[in-house]
Amino acid sequence: MIPSQVPPASRLTRPAGPLVIDIAGVTKLYEMGEETIHALRGVSVQIHRNEYLAIMGPSGSGKSTLMNMLGCLDTPTAGRYEFNGKNVASMIDDELADIRNREIGFVFQTFNLLPRSTALANVELPLIYAGYAPAERRARAIRALENVGLGSRLNHKPNELSGGQRQRVAIARALVNSPSIILADEPTGNLDSKTGVEIMALFEQLYEQGNTLIVVTHEEDVARHARRIVRLRDGLIESDGSVY
Repeated sequence: MIPSQVPPASRLTRPAGPLVIDIAGVTKLYEMGEETIHALRGVSVQIHRNEYLAIMGPSGSGKSTLMNMLGCLDTPTAGRYEFNGKNVASMIDDELADIRNREIGFVFQTFNLLPRSTALANVELPLIYAGYAPAERRARAIRALENVGLGSRLNHKPNELSGGQRQRVAIARALVNSPSIILADEPTGNLDSKTGVEIMALFEQLYEQGNTLIVVTHEEDVARHARRIVRLRDGLIESDGSVY
């Protein structure tokens, strides 16, 4: 858990930019044998560029389902989902994969790094999928690692890095394609308190640089670093408002 700390009221809140995500009346049903699970029950939410948003909710609230929807890892049973004006709900798998690679930077609780590859190679990976030439891949990956304070760790493998450094590599990988949003799932969940505070400070820095951040967490102290919190319960949005 991140130690409780209330950021100063004077901290920067960037003006919201153009609409990135527009979800309206989204439902998601799962068939479990003869039972139908209503994971989302008509959820509507809009997210603009330059927002710093946290999504919270207890187990079974629909939080993970909404995260998968936002990350184009799943599609709605009904309702509208537009990402940068494109209708995600009707896309085929290849189109969804292209959006995930080019438009969404993922940060996972478990880092999801290739264990036998260097930090530089891990960060280059999305650029390989995107078809960048080797020289540009390397230059962009170095810049991304420098941006998260790991310019001196380019050739270290994950087992040669601390937990906080591994998460910084994951954040650099999320940033390297200059995505429309960064989607972080419990980004401090595998970190000690001190390192977790450092990672949230890095998120603050990324927000101040103009990145759009969506953090999915069950930790109230992590969520309060955001500027807006969406709370889910029983597949519905219980509340949606500014942190201050």
